[in-house]
This record gives sequence, structure tokens and C-alpha cells, in this order.
Amino acid sequence: MNPAVTSSTVSNGAGLGNGAGLSNGAGAADSTPLVIHHFFEYSLLGMLGVGFAAVLAAGFADVPFILATVLALLGRLLLVTGVIRFTIPPRWITAVAIAYLGFFPVDVYYLSGSFLSGTIHMVFFLAVLKLLTARTPRDYSYLKVIAVLELIAAALLSASLNFLFFLALFVFLAVATFASGEVRRSTPGERTVISRPVVQTFSRRMNTLVVCLLAGILFLAAGLFLVLPRTARAALERLIPQRYHMAGFSNSVRLGEIGELQQSNTAVLHVRSFQDGRLPAVKWRGSALTDFDGFVWSNPHADERQIRVEGGGVALRTAVLGRRQGLNLLYRVRAEPMASDTLFFAGQPETINIEVPFLMVGRNGAIHVPQRYTNGRALDYSVRGFLPDEWAEVRFTSSPLAGSAREELLALPKLDPRIPELARQMTYGAANDIQQARAIESHLRRDFGYTLQLLDKPVDDPLAHFLFVRKKGHCEYFASSMAVMLRTMGIPSRVVTGFQSGVYNPMTGWQVIRAADAHSWVEAWLDGRGWTTFDPTPFATGSTEPSLMARLALLQDAAAQYWQDWVVGYDLSQQVALASRIQANSRRMHLPDLSEWIRNAKAGAEKVAALIPWFAGIALLAAAGWLGGPRILRWWRMRARALRVQQGRVDKSDATILYEEMLALLKARGLQKPAWLTPQEFVGVLPASETSRLVNDATRAYNELRFGGRAGAAARFVNALEQIRKSPA
Repeated sequence: MNPAVTSSTVSNGAGLGNGAGLSNGAGAADSTPLVIHHFFEYSLLGMLGVGFAAVLAAGFADVPFILATVLALLGRLLLVTGVIRFTIPPRWITAVAIAYLGFFPVDVYYLSGSFLSGTIHMVFFLAVLKLLTARTPRDYSYLKVIAVLELIAAALLSASLNFLFFLALFVFLAVATFASGEVRRSTPGERTVISRPVVQTFSRRMNTLVVCLLAGILFLAAGLFLVLPRTARAALERLIPQRYHMAGFSNSVRLGEIGELQQSNTAVLHVRSFQDGRLPAVKWRGSALTDFDGFVWSNPHADERQIRVEGGGVALRTAVLGRRQGLNLLYRVRAEPMASDTLFFAGQPETINIEVPFLMVGRNGAIHVPQRYTNGRALDYSVRGFLPDEWAEVRFTSSPLAGSAREELLALPKLDPRIPELARQMTYGAANDIQQARAIESHLRRDFGYTLQLLDKPVDDPLAHFLFVRKKGHCEYFASSMAVMLRTMGIPSRVVTGFQSGVYNPMTGWQVIRAADAHSWVEAWLDGRGWTTFDPTPFATGSTEPSLMARLALLQDAAAQYWQDWVVGYDLSQQVALASRIQANSRRMHLPDLSEWIRNAKAGAEKVAALIPWFAGIALLAAAGWLGGPRILRWWRMRARALRVQQGRVDKSDATILYEEMLALLKARGLQKPAWLTPQEFVGVLPASETSRLVNDATRAYNELRFGGRAGAAARFVNALEQIRKSPA
């Protein structure tokens, strides 16, 4: 026999006569609402924490508000666990809230600079205030609203796959919070007696309920997912300030910036070929830089011209088209929001299709989108271009380089005298410009090492340190060294920044180009050939088989791509395309026509409708058996036992059966016996009432029958049970 537990009435001690029963009952009674309350508090705190983490992951990083929110979350956790206790007077809370109303316009216009950031600051402030002061149901309702506002803010600020993780976790905690909140609100503290086993399994049962509800929510959401397109993306993007800009592709690049960029594995470009699937090994050209002061490459004269994009496209004039051997390319590029506003191209672009009104073209061939048209959005453009074969025979003689441009491309800072001497040594025996350039390229690749490890501290002469001391570095040092040595030989040159070709992802059909693929190389002007590309950086060595981590990275990228295509960018056009694809696949698979399927379904529905009365009758009988069966069975068992008692055919084991039946009746009324209380102690902790008097009579009869062997007590026990069953709850 293992029935169980206590009452919150016990904790009050009113009307009780058993001291031992009071102490035991009180401890258990106090623990019951505490477990439910703690479960609710932890779930709500988790909602707030996940919402806050989602905003942080979206790139919102105002240090004062982050620090205040983290301290408030920790403070609330310590309050819930009882480690600390304090109370803030209500008048202080009111004063601080009124003060912030005056601070809000200052934040919007002078500190944050945008209404969205100022509003997020206000949400965090309210969260901090309520986290430290919440005690009433209204306060908890405010906290729930604040948590939802945090998630909405994260949705506005983020377009990455990370948001899906935070959303799923938030929904899980939200279900747990609202479910436990209802249990907490509806628990009648002065009446219910809950057993210790029930208390101990509350969290497990609640978690099971939460998981089931979450599965149902996700199932229903999946059903609606393909039906409801998200068409507010463009409107929401106007609220999002541009927070990211990738260094290394502007008009000024300091030695070491590209190397810092290569430390990250974040995907920055996705490229898709419209021809044969994957593109050949190409370089994605961004900016070309001409001026070098020994530390920084730059374009001192931002001589740009504006070209209008008409009808979503623009044609560029390229002087070498049709005059060199090479490949024609047709591809689409998607640049992530954290990339720069520079457009990246393989080879030389002929036409560009992009949804902006203007493009800016620099004299070195760099093309970028004016910042007012990007606003932190992903850039999506298609290109038809030409990839010349740098090693092929030249079909034309280029025009001479203009004198002013030639002087600019030969300008040198103050150099270590060993650098020109090294250039002469490397080019010894070379007969012309192209042989000299190939010789310098070959020596740098062969005699120097590649490393991504950055310098521990700045040096006075980065190039001299690279060439004569360290003799290893990343691509910027190789490209800068070659460009400078070419200039010492009288060959005009410039440094180009961009990306390597990246990795083809067969799961999506897109070429993935990461920040780690950032690269620098050299373009040299060779008389008779024009601009020619050289890459002095040593080739990476290693296994050509992708590692497990590389495969996982491609899988993660595929998930991110699907998230962008089918969640962030899912609109009516995507919906129409999906429907067309499904229809085409249906025809390919020779599926039956939809109208025929509807007719067959209608005929089947008519047949089923004829059987509805039978199904309804069976369902009613089953429901009646389900609802009334246990009562009928209990009545039958009680009746049979009463007949046995009347006939005097009882034994000691019947006492246990009768007592368990009494406990079942009491449990249905919210009174459950703790396992650690004896039957007589249980009587002592019950509140004074007609029920407690009948329980006392039944308990005496139980003791007489169970331990005294008095058969006559069985009749009194059965009579007491009948009266308990008929007495009001």
C-alpha cells in the first residue's frame, strides 16, 4: 500500500490535533506550489534569455544595455533560487520609468540614431525593470510581452539561420511558461492535497506535455508554411540599419586587413552558374588599388562615374572583348549583408542585371552600389562576362598607357634598398616584361612560405620584414611585394582584392565563397598585352578530399540557403514557382489528374456518409463505456463485497482492499494520503468536516478488521464508505 500526501491546509495548522501530522504535512504542502512556481519562473526566465540571445546573435551589440540585461537575468535567477532577497520600493520604480520617458527621445535622435534601436533599448530597459521587481500576475504578463517583443526585434534584425534555432527554443519555453502558468494560477492552495510522488514527477510530466504541444505547433505550422508567403520583407528591411561592413574591399586597405578577414569562415558570397553547374577556378575581382605608402594601399583620387541601370540591367564597354581567347560566363551572385557594397566579378563583366537605379564605376574597374541603395540588404545580381586566358597568345596590341596613369602606377614609397636588388636578382636573365613578371611570381611562390598567422606587433617596414626576416605571410604580403618589385623594374602594377573561387556545394548547386577565401593578387600593365593577372601567393597544399568538418560546413550552408530562399525570401513569386514545379513533377510521374482525384474522393465520401449513423452509434456506445464503465465496475465490486460482508465471509485482506478504495474516493476529492503517514495520523491532519468524521470511523473499522481480526468491523467499514461516497465534496 503506497498512497500518499498532504494538504496546504496542513501548513496553516487550523483545526488539527496531531503535531507530528502537522509538521510532516506542512513541509509537503509548502513544497507543492513551490515546485510549480519554480517551473514557471525558470521557463519565463528562459523565454527572456532566449529572446535576448536572439537579439545579440542578430548583431545588436550596445554594451551598456547588454551588461544591464545580463545582470538583471542573473539577479532574477538568484531571486528565484532564494540566494538573494531584496525589494525595490514601488515609488522608485515609477520614478525611474518616468525618467526613461524623457531619455527615450534623446536616445533615438542623439545616441542610437534610429527609432528601431531606441525602441529595442526601451524594451531591454523595461525587461530589466520588470525582472528585478516582478511579483504579481500582472508583472508576469508584462514579462511575457517583453519576451515576445525581444523575439520580434530579433526577427527584424536577423535574416540568418541562427534565428530558427532561437525561435524553436523560444516556442518550447513559451509553451512551458503558459502551461505551467495556468497550472500555477488554477492550483487551489487551501484545498488540494498533492502527494510527494506527484510533486517529484511534475517537471517530467510538464516537459512531456510541452514537447507534445510543441510538436503539434510545428506540425500545424508546417501545413501553413507553403500557403502563406511572407510579403513584408521589403517594408521591414527599411527599418533595419546597416550594421555590417566588410573591411578590405574599399578604397583603402591596410596590410594585414585581408589576413584578419581570412580568420573567419563566414559565407559572404554565393555564386550560381547558368551554364554547366559549377564555375571553373576563378578569382572574384573587387577593388584595384594603386597608391602605396609602405603600409596602406589606396586609391587617392576617387575618380568614379555614375552609370544608370535601366530596365534592371546595364551594358559595360570592355576594350578587349573578342580580342583574347577565353570563356564566356553567365552567372548569378548573391552577396550576404555583411559583405561590402563592392560588386565582385569573375573575369570582365559585359552586362549586369541588378535591382538598383545607379552603379558607380571607378577608373580601376571597381564597381559598387551606392550605400543608400544597399541599407544592409543582400546584393543579388546576374552577370554575363568574359574570362580571358592569361597564357594564351594575344590577338591585339594594346594602346600605350597614358603618361599620368603610368606615373601613378610606378610611384614608390621610401624602400629598403635590398628590395630593388632582390627584384634584379629574381629577374636576372629575363628578356622582356612578361618574363620578368613571371620570374618574380615564380620566386615568391617557391622561396617564401604561406601562413595565416598575423604579426604579434607592428613593424617599421612590413615588406622588408616579410622579404628578409620572416619570409612567410599571407596573400597581401606576396601581392604587395610583387607589385613593388615590378615597379622597381619599370612595370606599372596594382594590387587587386577579392576572393578565390570557393567551394561548390552539390546540395544547393551554388558556389560557396567564404571570408577565409579573401585574396589579394597583382595586375601588371604589359606593353602589347594590357592588364595581365599574376598571383605570387603559394598554392595551398593538402588533401583534395573534403574533410568531415568541410562536409558539415556545406550542410550548414545548404540549410542557410534554404532558409534564405524559403523563409526570408519566400514570397508570392516563390509560391507560384513552387506550384509550377510540383505540377511539372506530377506530370512527369504520370499522377492522376486533379479533377479525377476530386471525383473519386467525392464518391468515396458519399459511401462513408452512408455509414455515419452506424459509426455514430458505435462511438456513443464506446464513449458511454469509457465514461461509465469504471463507475459500473466499482459499483459491482462494492456490491459483491457488501454481500460477502453481510454473509460474514470476510478476512483480513479485505481490510486493505476497502482502505485502498476509500483512499481512491478521497483522492478524487483532492485529499491524498502521504506514504509516510499512518492511517491514524492521516485522520489527524484532515480538516474538521463530515468527511473527516467518516474517515475516522472507517479507519477504526480498518484497524479492527486488519489487526484485530473482527469480522463485524467489515460491515461498519462498508457503511462508512457508502456515506463518504454520498457526502458532499
